[in-house]
Amino acid sequence: MDSSLNYSQVTPLELVEVARIAAPYKGQRDQLMNVILKVEKAVPAFSPQVTAVIAREMALSQTEVYSFISFYKMLSTKERGKYVIHMCQGAPCHIRGARAVLESIEDFLHIKIGETTEDKRFTLEHSPCIGMCDQAPAMLINGK
Repeated sequence: MDSSLNYSQVTPLELVEVARIAAPYKGQRDQLMNVILKVEKAVPAFSPQVTAVIAREMALSQTEVYSFISFYKMLSTKERGKYVIHMCQGAPCHIRGARAVLESIEDFLHIKIGETTEDKRFTLEHSPCIGMCDQAPAMLINGK
């Protein structure tokens, strides 16, 4: 794992909650996404401590858990804002003005793609196609 990344601090209480979530799935590798989606709601980011607890409780390697998390764009090892805005990068969105929408959001929030506002309310990210091509340009805010 990249030690140069800016990981957020996770409290001992949050780590206990991560263990509580992951423990029932020991030895069930096929449930890793389910566990990760539940853990994501309990911690600010998937720090090395969080991935270590998931790995220990599920009897997986920490590398396997981290690789799984880092594969999916919607998951993050960095702390995000309360509202995560994912702007679609798909071709239909690009053609229909996604760049202009993105620039307006950047100007309004005073952040660029990959950044979080100082008050930790908003994080702005690119996403590959989000499957809403008929409604392009499309974005998701906290998955909606």
